[in-house]
Amino acid sequence: MKRISPCIIPGILNISFLFIILSCNNNKNSTLSEITKADSAKTKNVSHYTKPPSSYQDTLKISTSAAVFYYPDSLQMEKIKQLTDSVMYVGNMHEFFYAVRNAHIVIKKTWPMLHIIEAKKIRYLLFVKKDGARECIDLNNHNDFYGLFVFDGSQSPLLVDMTNIETQVSFYLKQ
Repeated sequence: MKRISPCIIPGILNISFLFIILSCNNNKNSTLSEITKADSAKTKNVSHYTKPPSSYQDTLKISTSAAVFYYPDSLQMEKIKQLTDSVMYVGNMHEFFYAVRNAHIVIKKTWPMLHIIEAKKIRYLLFVKKDGARECIDLNNHNDFYGLFVFDGSQSPLLVDMTNIETQVSFYLKQ
């Protein structure tokens, strides 16, 4: 039996390794293109979501510095639940719960002068500035289920992204 020269073994290993890498890359690319095609097909079938209108017509008047959290009413929640995939709905509710909870904690700790107001069963928010000017916000025009407006009494109210609350509220209150 002939022996294989020790010089040939590293060459064979390198070539084998190269073939393994190339075969893995080909599978990875085909899988990626299949996923991309599937995602684009899903995107084409998705319709744009619009929050159902409020079943209430009440107005909440805010005339002091405040952080106003708004929520959907029970009938809106039922419609939202019907329109949303159950897994996505549960995920969204989980996300909103923790975003609202964190925002409450940050506001109480960082800006205790802001009164926290919970706007439930409300469609309109009427902000009255110190100079008497009024701004009315129709929550039906905001597509988020939950939200937060910050108001200092002098400026127009600001819709805050709760995941970026520290930066946005700090900037707003310094103006």
